[in-house]
Amino acid sequence: MIEKWKSGRTTFLSILLTFVILLSCSNNSRNTNPALVVEKSGLSAILERGKLIAVTDLGSTSYFIYRGEPMGYQYELLQSFARHLGVELEIHVESDPEISIQKLNAGQYDLVAKSLFVTHDRKDKVAFSDPMMETRQVLVQRKPANWRQMRTWEAVEKELIRSPIDLDGKTIYLQRNTAFYDRLVNLQKEIGIHINVIEVADKDTEDLVAMVARGEIEYTMSNENLAMVSGKYYPDLDVQTPLGLSQNTGWAVRRANDDLLDTLNAWWAEFAKSAHASLLYERYFNNPLGLHAGQLEFHSRKGGRISHYDDVIRKYSKLLEWDWRLLASLIYQESKFSHEVTSHAGAFGIMQMMPATAIELGIDSASTAIEHIAAGVKYLRWLDKQFIEDISDPVERQKFVLAAYNAGIAHVFDARRLAIKNNKNPNIWENNVDYYLRNKSKPEYYLDEVVQYGYCRGEEPYKYVTEILNRYGHYRTAIRN
Repeated sequence: MIEKWKSGRTTFLSILLTFVILLSCSNNSRNTNPALVVEKSGLSAILERGKLIAVTDLGSTSYFIYRGEPMGYQYELLQSFARHLGVELEIHVESDPEISIQKLNAGQYDLVAKSLFVTHDRKDKVAFSDPMMETRQVLVQRKPANWRQMRTWEAVEKELIRSPIDLDGKTIYLQRNTAFYDRLVNLQKEIGIHINVIEVADKDTEDLVAMVARGEIEYTMSNENLAMVSGKYYPDLDVQTPLGLSQNTGWAVRRANDDLLDTLNAWWAEFAKSAHASLLYERYFNNPLGLHAGQLEFHSRKGGRISHYDDVIRKYSKLLEWDWRLLASLIYQESKFSHEVTSHAGAFGIMQMMPATAIELGIDSASTAIEHIAAGVKYLRWLDKQFIEDISDPVERQKFVLAAYNAGIAHVFDARRLAIKNNKNPNIWENNVDYYLRNKSKPEYYLDEVVQYGYCRGEEPYKYVTEILNRYGHYRTAIRN
């Protein structure tokens, strides 16, 4: 197929010349193939593979997508740690802490990045980082229905549980396999009461807190940090009753991974003292604007939507035979879903079309965002057809299409010719064609005799493809298909 492509390239590229001119290089943590098992463990293995594989919670403070952008306290900490190691970040989500620990020890993850309570039982299974947060386990209950009409706060207090003894005979719903269950077992032994504890497998702590707020259940438990965030959003909740002493929380690694643990602790000792650490905590736990984000439509925790255009993107992605979340990631990269933006190079609209390209596709600045998406998909389909004969794998072909959408298809074919000349595979993107496109800004490459379209700022399309695929990985993890 490579030789076939070489023999037909002159005719093929002459057909494409119009689009080459229209799209030029002046237009302006990978999670797409998650590993089932990490074959090697420890710091050296992470550095060798160039990727840190972590599991965290999909929650309104830990890790989520908001208006197309991955965010979250644990996510940003993981980003900082991955940058410290000089590796990429791959994130998985799992709500059950014990399953997370089991998969960690089975070799599926390098670390568990959650606010895990450090308990004796867990210390027998994993090695904990130095404390990353201190918090208490608290009772989550509703205030009296008429609490706003009560004349004094003392009257409200009389209706609330403030002593663990008053939990005798009560029913408390808990997320399964949390440290809250152990605390209630010990509490019953300590003070001689009976609590009806119901562990729920298909709800996490945030779900149960919301159920208390809606009056569907009477009680649950939470760590105080998350409870305080919930209490600010749900004013009818009370989260002021502690059911235990302050405890340390931290991340977990496999017990044999001393090198990773030592590196993690050294990084945290420095990072925790930084202004960045303080800003992160304020952003996710104390910022009144951020506290409500978890209940908004474009938050993955609440509505599971990425943008106003999700339905349109779903519709047109079927014509392209792409996962709609990949097309959404491309559109976010181009415009962050804004139809009003214009680039310094003159590209405009939600798909950032260059004016000449827009004319060829039958749209202009007066066309709607939906019309621009339809035109953009038409163009992406055209690009896809130019590669399909040589690159049969649709996932691999997507990388070439993305690069061509950004840089122009001629520069991508130049990079493929350079790959052939240098005995690399012209139909594989990573460590093959991407290398030559990145280097097409250097004279020894763009002046090569096989190059037909000269100079290109190749680092831009390389980053373009990488960032879209990374974001797509987050969308796949956090947004339902």
